Amino acid sequence: MPTPDLMAAELSLTGRITTASNATFLGSIGDMVVVYKPIAGESPLWDFPQGTLAHREVAAYLVSQASGWGVVPHTWLRDGPMGEGMVQLWQEQDPAQDAVNLIAADHVPETGWKHVLQGRDENGRMVALVHEDSPALRRMAVFDVIVNNADRKGDHILAMADGHRHGVDHGLTFHRDHKLRTVLWGWRGDTLTADEEDGIDRVSEGLHGELGRNLARLLSAEEITALAARCARLRLAGRFPAPSGEMPAVPWPLF
Repeated sequence: MPTPDLMAAELSLTGRITTASNATFLGSIGDMVVVYKPIAGESPLWDFPQGTLAHREVAAYLVSQASGWGVVPHTWLRDGPMGEGMVQLWQEQDPAQDAVNLIAADHVPETGWKHVLQGRDENGRMVALVHEDSPALRRMAVFDVIVNNADRKGDHILAMADGHRHGVDHGLTFHRDHKLRTVLWGWRGDTLTADEEDGIDRVSEGLHGELGRNLARLLSAEEITALAARCARLRLAGRFPAPSGEMPAVPWPLF
């Protein structure tokens, strides 16, 4: 839970992230840099209830914490200059690292990377979408299955200098229906590791305790039931899923 200072101290806006589809601001709370997304600035969506994206971002953080993997940076709800919204601690990623990339189709490395798909760029050249093959990114892919992330773009993955990988922008999560859209399909069909299974179990167990009580303030009962069912299915399957259903398997744009 956020400290009293994070909840009550003044949130000052310092800039706006104009590439975001919803109103997204940079700000500060004391000497901490934060991202602020007011509920009032959320764009209406046909498939997600209006005014719920900030709650879903906080729910994603809680599930991330319960898993033990720290995928999502510290995220909470509080009042701000434009009303209540999601606030998240800013993460300074390493500009020298790219966890996901588009490269020439004939230059895909044989090791250390996973091939997702290929196509043609705006100049007609064949390119491949690839992502790194790392434990940190595998955990994020498992997390995305659990929370039913409908928008895991390449730029929603922050590569940190110490090798950790943060995921951000989790407003499109926890839908009752299958919505998984992600660039992290490289492990489809691969067996889950013991660490990944343990993380799923921690979330499942948490739904019967504090995690479940906290999520009940953010999500509907049906969405929490669907979350529990996704954990159970993934644990029973014991492997990464492949794309399924009629909806696109990757978000657009990819970055």
